[in-house]
Amino acid sequence: MAQLLGVLEQGLIYAVLALGVYITFKILDFPDMTVDSTFPLGAAVTALMISNGIHPLLTLPASLLAGAAAGALTGVIHVKFHVGDLLSGIIMMTGLYSINLHIAGRANVQLFSFNTLFKNDFISGLPTGVQSYAPVILMALVALIVKLLMDAYLSTRSGFLLRATGDNPTLVASLAKDSGKVKNLGLAIANALVALSGCIMCQYQRYFDISMGTGTLVLAVASVIVGTQLLRGLRFLRATTAVVLGSILYKGCVALALSFGLSPFDLKLVTAALLFVIIVAGSHRKKAKHHA
Repeated sequence: MAQLLGVLEQGLIYAVLALGVYITFKILDFPDMTVDSTFPLGAAVTALMISNGIHPLLTLPASLLAGAAAGALTGVIHVKFHVGDLLSGIIMMTGLYSINLHIAGRANVQLFSFNTLFKNDFISGLPTGVQSYAPVILMALVALIVKLLMDAYLSTRSGFLLRATGDNPTLVASLAKDSGKVKNLGLAIANALVALSGCIMCQYQRYFDISMGTGTLVLAVASVIVGTQLLRGLRFLRATTAVVLGSILYKGCVALALSFGLSPFDLKLVTAALLFVIIVAGSHRKKAKHHA
């Protein structure tokens, strides 16, 4: 039961991250490397605020704003200065590494003696049997709110323009809209969600570490692909729901591999193998449908 709760908790935290990457990876078709630094950016802002006695709830909007600013800057580098999408993300990712160190003050910040969203007087006052389920309930609520807000946004005119920018920028230009501004907005929203996930993860594990963003993009892409490929046959599911479930399934696969005695050193290998199998299976399925 403890292992299942751990999978659900971490899967839901990373689901917020995966929803952000879904915007850049699937909607905008933008390989945004900024993600590897906006995740710890949200954690750095959180560590700074909590260690200075600021209420944990206030770290959520602060992290969102910090991530949005980082994503918007990536967009400016790409759109205004005509730098390639991959290089734009790499530039921001590299610069944010130093910024994150300046924000946090050092490479590692411990928060074990401070209140967080997952450990505070309210949680401690709950019945003993309920306390162990509080983190997963809290994260399910956060993931649900983010998913519903994202669904609502994608149904608006601005959301339709965002999807059109990724599919057909010429159509957006024909509507007298600036596709560059739409792309900037999409990058800002995506990185805001990534930073929010980093904020929550920092409070969940009760520390900030400068290296906690390493491999974040790969993890998020894996969650998006697992959800959108494995659950594509369930047409009643929204894409955002599939991404959330994909994040949980991905963490479940990792936990299952570890339970079979696999070394934690092999986690990246498991991720690579999982991605390879799903992508190849998906391409074979498309070919089979085409020939049918």
